[in-house]
Amino acid sequence: MEDERSFSDICGGRLDLQRRYYSPSCREFCLSCPRLSLRSLTAVTCAVWLAAYGLFTLCENSMILSAAIFITLLGLLGYLHFVKIDQETLLIIDSLGIQMTSSYASGKESTTFIEMGKVKDVVINEAIYMKVIYYLCILLEDPVEPHGISQVVPVFQPTSSDQRDPSNMV
Repeated sequence: MEDERSFSDICGGRLDLQRRYYSPSCREFCLSCPRLSLRSLTAVTCAVWLAAYGLFTLCENSMILSAAIFITLLGLLGYLHFVKIDQETLLIIDSLGIQMTSSYASGKESTTFIEMGKVKDVVINEAIYMKVIYYLCILLEDPVEPHGISQVVPVFQPTSSDQRDPSNMV
């Protein structure tokens, strides 16, 4: 059985949530956001190139224009490969665990598996970052203290890859 709904993110952007039920003990949640906006790409590129052209008119050094093109291309590639997440999938198998997969705009995928024995709970967390944000989190049990929590793992959050390093989660 499959169910699809649309929501808005905190900035008003469109998010699509697909829910798939394979069996009573296996379900998948897939959150997709729109591809890179041509409008925002154009605005950033124009801002960088206008600033470079302004510096060029002051210094009359053509290396500034070349550097602006180079910085723009490297910035775009870095953004697409490390920051812009197009789709996140959460596969829950009750007896095994939770698999989280992030698909970046460049085509790179990052997958993390958390054993069900390490999962203490799934909660809605509250964070304050310029405003109050609520997001889904997985609480991992502390192996030393059974009633403690060793880590809070955010789910469906567009973050950079170093913040969701799989070696830190299991």
